[in-house]
Amino acid sequence: MGLLGHKLHSQVAMHADYGGVVPELASRDHIRRVLPLTRELLAGAGKALTDLNAIAYTQGPGLAGALLVGASIAQGLAYSLQIPAIGIHHLEGHLLSPLLADPAPSFPFVALLVSGGHTQLMQVTGVGAYTLLGETVDDAAGEAFDKTAQLLGLGYPGGPNIAALAEQGRPWHYKLPRPMLNSGNFNFSFSGLKTAVLTAIRGQTLTQQDKADLAAEFQAAAVDVLVAKSLAALDKTELTQLVVAGGVGANRLLRERLTRQAAQRGCRVFYPPLELCTDNGAMIALAGALRLAPRLRDDSGAIRLASHIADDARGNATSHAFTVRPRWDLEELRPA
Repeated sequence: MGLLGHKLHSQVAMHADYGGVVPELASRDHIRRVLPLTRELLAGAGKALTDLNAIAYTQGPGLAGALLVGASIAQGLAYSLQIPAIGIHHLEGHLLSPLLADPAPSFPFVALLVSGGHTQLMQVTGVGAYTLLGETVDDAAGEAFDKTAQLLGLGYPGGPNIAALAEQGRPWHYKLPRPMLNSGNFNFSFSGLKTAVLTAIRGQTLTQQDKADLAAEFQAAAVDVLVAKSLAALDKTELTQLVVAGGVGANRLLRERLTRQAAQRGCRVFYPPLELCTDNGAMIALAGALRLAPRLRDDSGAIRLASHIADDARGNATSHAFTVRPRWDLEELRPA
């Protein structure tokens, strides 16, 4: 049937004054927003709570307070409706989100997870079958975008602001490093790139053109590294499909470069719809559906009653006891 609808409440405006996410404010705002947003979504899709046969929620990794809000509400609703609830790994949601696109990739593929807190390359052979190829050793790409935007006085979130300013910039006017570009592995490092921006502006009075030039060169440097490592991962694994997910995956230059250079190798790149690049409930619902599908059917393929479902991916699906996992390695997941 596919995605019937999704709603998103952005906290960007609330956090903008602080230059990043404030955990306590985030969790308090989640408490106020999640149930009204759920009612609005169901009404827009022409559905009622009683139409649900399962609930998926983000169990981790992330901020403990915000995770607890989502987990407790999801489990409370599931208990009241006598349906299963399943905790989903945040990055698995991102990794599988391109399956909501048309066309969608098929397994196996290489995945570039590139967001505010994570930059990883994974080899994916199925739901829950993930092999880490490389990851950042310090700042993730999204963090570097945010911190560089702060240095340039562009505000939060940094990614879209740097990309917009870079449109007027000359990337060759400054020369920034491409960290670990020739490291011979699939790891990343973006902290030094941010530091190079700080060094370039120290003691300088920047014009708007200077800022645009730095934004353009910073973006070009980050994209150079992401593209080179992703293509090298395709070569190493001998796979022909690359999936790009996470907020930085919305960057236009990254999409253009990856799509063009992958095509030159006979490979294809898949992205989630732009509206599903940043954190969203649709990707968590998809991951939950894919993980629960085998348990929701009997031997004949018919949907079973929720009360007959025994175990979910990490415990008893009808007990509704739960924990959250602020730190959670993606490779710990088991296949669906």
